[in-house]
Amino acid sequence: MTLDFVPRTAILEEIDRQVPDHHLFRFRLPNAFPIAPGQFAELTIPGIGGFAVSTAAFAAGPLFHACIRRIGRVTDALYRLPLGARVGLRGPFGKGFPLEEFLGRDVLLIAGGLGMAPLRALLQALVARRGEIGRLSLLYGAHDPRVILFKDELNALARQGLLDLHYTVDFAAEIPWRIGGIACQVGLLPQLLDTVRLRPERTVAAVCGPPGLYRCVLDELAGFGLAEEAIFASLERRMRCGIGQCCHCAVAGVYVCRDGPVFSLAQLRRMEGAI
Repeated sequence: MTLDFVPRTAILEEIDRQVPDHHLFRFRLPNAFPIAPGQFAELTIPGIGGFAVSTAAFAAGPLFHACIRRIGRVTDALYRLPLGARVGLRGPFGKGFPLEEFLGRDVLLIAGGLGMAPLRALLQALVARRGEIGRLSLLYGAHDPRVILFKDELNALARQGLLDLHYTVDFAAEIPWRIGGIACQVGLLPQLLDTVRLRPERTVAAVCGPPGLYRCVLDELAGFGLAEEAIFASLERRMRCGIGQCCHCAVAGVYVCRDGPVFSLAQLRRMEGAI
């Protein structure tokens, strides 16, 4: 047994309930928890169970932020915890987004649904070094306007000129819809690619969302001329124990928990069945 098996105690300090069943939780640990965008932790509810979840913030210090959808017994138990409750945290695990690869380049982020949570951490890291990157664009698709995550802070970045922001939803009561002054179209997320001015030779992309998004968007980005080494995706849904011991994350001989969850498209090409 290694220390990776031993959870550290964390205190549930704050809950942002702006989006139903997609709450943002903030936990405080006794010591620093240096987790990078794209990395994840194992959250344990004592006596109930645990699950893997990516960081939703780029923050140093003893804090861990996670945007968690209520789905199933364990997450339902988390939603019922009062502030001040104690949970267990293991990690950080995995390899996150290679931030240095984004510097000096245009950056295109593509988020589908809850995939916005890990990309929020990456976005915060990029905004912190905004002067070192070119165009910064976010294409974000959700089921409907009510479940768009972090819309106030995303809209604020757009209004400050720090982010080129485009929304799309599957359903909306009115067309066109505007969210905080930002236009939102109704349609599929890949259709938003037509709304951004790409300079493929100098663009790096990061994608996070459901598997169906990867199957169409990654190839489409490559078709636009982006290098496969400059297209990154997070295989979040394969995250499990974090240390490659349970083998549930193994695909094509690669342990997603240990070697990922972030991979380039060039790597994914060699991982049959990964997406």
